Amino acid sequence: MASDFPSSSFPSKRVLERVPAPGAEVDASSESAGEEQEEEEVVVQHDDNCCKNHKNAAGASGASGLPSLGATALFTSRSVRNLAVSALEAQMAEEGGDSLTAHRRKLSSPSTPPSLQATPRTMTMTTTDTIGGGQEASIEAQAPILNAFLQQVVKASSDGVASAVDDSFSCCFESQPYEPWNWNFYLFPLWCVGFVVRYVFLFPVRLVSLILGMLLCLILWSIADVVITNNTKRKEVESRLLVCMCNVFVWSWTGVVQFHGPQPSRGAKVFVANHTSMIDFMILESKFPFAVIAQKYNRGWEGWLQSRVLDAVGCIKFDRNDSSDRAAVAKRIQDHVHEHGSNPLLIFPEGTCVNNEHCVMFKRSAFDLDVPVCPIAIKYNKTFVDAFWNSKRESFTMHLYKLMTSWAVVADVWFLEPMEKLQGESSIDFAARVQKVIAERASLRVVPWDGMYKYIAPKPETRERRRRAFAELMKSSLKKKK
Repeated sequence: MASDFPSSSFPSKRVLERVPAPGAEVDASSESAGEEQEEEEVVVQHDDNCCKNHKNAAGASGASGLPSLGATALFTSRSVRNLAVSALEAQMAEEGGDSLTAHRRKLSSPSTPPSLQATPRTMTMTTTDTIGGGQEASIEAQAPILNAFLQQVVKASSDGVASAVDDSFSCCFESQPYEPWNWNFYLFPLWCVGFVVRYVFLFPVRLVSLILGMLLCLILWSIADVVITNNTKRKEVESRLLVCMCNVFVWSWTGVVQFHGPQPSRGAKVFVANHTSMIDFMILESKFPFAVIAQKYNRGWEGWLQSRVLDAVGCIKFDRNDSSDRAAVAKRIQDHVHEHGSNPLLIFPEGTCVNNEHCVMFKRSAFDLDVPVCPIAIKYNKTFVDAFWNSKRESFTMHLYKLMTSWAVVADVWFLEPMEKLQGESSIDFAARVQKVIAERASLRVVPWDGMYKYIAPKPETRERRRRAFAELMKSSLKKKK
């Protein structure tokens, strides 16, 4: 109840001292004495001694029947009053009228008591500071303008707060928070033993096995590239070697992967899957040789591996920073899908890595090909490690290090039944239907955001347009209420 009354509607201490007892007579001449001098002092006194006056008013509330205000209500009431005064000053300056002090004098009325009328949707306010029964200021005539001003300010503020509190975009690219479990006297020693086993024994063995396995596969790859002259047979051998290389990678994390559903096969079809990390491709490739659409890497061991190995099995690379590359990529996808004997194409239509809790919007390129689409759902168990790769915070090398120092990477993969576009169905609707099937199977939450937004920073021109639009809205609201 206290928060419904602004501090500006309470008399000052001097007024409370002169509040007559019930039934007592009031001398009108004494009230008018010195009114002019007090009227000039009250504006400064109210702003500088607001907390002091509020304290006195709260202390006298038991005798006068006035409700007391808490600290939150006092801060809110002063903020609203400052907004009201600023709005009036701006309005009067625009109209070329009197100053606010002169306006207060014109509207002063000795007989008007403090008042405040408020409803949940519309605020009509009269701000007064009564000195000897006189009224300091009244903005009742300007209430429609004030209402429009405050409504727009509150709406914009609430929209901003709602966006910060319920951010359904950024949460798609955040790792699961780590919850410590080992800080007690009987689990901590076991954790220390596990730490030594993982970092001192398992990691070196895994690293050496990965290096030796990769070297062996690359040597055999080079031999096949020189010895086998038949292009079709050479691609078949290289595809099998790529499957072996991916199995070496999966073994280096002690990958425990269970595959469900029918075995993939070649043909004019496209496989689409949700995307959590680059290891998605390694896990799927360890089961069947796929050609993949991948972001182009020009440096590092990832770029070397991409140019030497993935290109041989029909990898289609794209540059997400080059918008002119989209048409060429779409043409290469069409040619690959309809090429006889080519490896089936694997596409991650989200276009970026998501945290395996959400599923962002699918790009339509995979659904414009007029071929069956085979959904693949991938779900990681986060008991031992979170397989999500946040490329903005860690390199892929450090991501592999995190996986190789964990106990195991546990995942389930479902090869779902092929789906075709319905008659009259648009590519966007088809993509949404496939996305829903994958999300339901992998227990993911579908969100309507484009995952590429995380690579785009808002331009200064965009922010300026929003500011100007809000300013125009405020001006139009104030003009309508004149």
